[in-house]
Amino acid sequence: MNRVPSLAVFKLASCDGCQLTLLDCEDELLTLAEHVKIAHFLEASSTVHPEPYDLVLVEGSVTTPRDAERIRSIRSAARHLVTIGACATAGGIQALRNFADVDEYRRAVYARPDYIDTLSTSTPVSEHVDVDFELRGCPIDRRQLLEVITAFLSGRKPDVPDHSVCFECKRRGTVCVTVAHGTPCLGPVTHAGCGAICPSYGRGCYGCFGPSGSTNLPALVPLLHREGMDERDSERFLRTFNVAAFAEEGTS
Repeated sequence: MNRVPSLAVFKLASCDGCQLTLLDCEDELLTLAEHVKIAHFLEASSTVHPEPYDLVLVEGSVTTPRDAERIRSIRSAARHLVTIGACATAGGIQALRNFADVDEYRRAVYARPDYIDTLSTSTPVSEHVDVDFELRGCPIDRRQLLEVITAFLSGRKPDVPDHSVCFECKRRGTVCVTVAHGTPCLGPVTHAGCGAICPSYGRGCYGCFGPSGSTNLPALVPLLHREGMDERDSERFLRTFNVAAFAEEGTS
């Protein structure tokens, strides 16, 4: 009798949105459950099966010493480890702390800052352990998620394109909001996956899926300035879901 592969889902510092994307798959998740044993997924069930696991999905960034310790333990229990979402792949919006004085924040927010055990940075999982694949998004796209799970369980490479949101706009026949209306948009430098939702409703892309494989921020920033954003505005425009990832591409 063939052994049923096991799937585990873990969470670090995050909002749970990417785990909820998996639960929102509903009918597809029921079909998946017929071919895989969900061994650890506390968002869905308190039942926990012992490690090791064939495929582990990790949501969330590393923000505490305990997170760093946990992810090493999770990695040792995983045959394949896939990070899901902006927090796990880029540090998330909480990586704004990377550009500030965390001790000052701690003193301002907490009555007893000495009780708070935290790191000065929020970092992606890949900075701490080897990762087999990174699935971007805030939150991730359910179609891409199912593709990644299916690919790893069947022993092939996931078919997740690395082009920009602009390609998705062209496929949908969506008029470029920047060209037509002068709307600032991060579509040219953002990883595809959302289906170009915001531009299809006349809004500029906010960069939820992080930098694409052909990011050229030095060329985009002057365009943002031309569309009415000063240096501070364009900096804040980039400092959202994937602030640390965009910073690595050429902004600070």
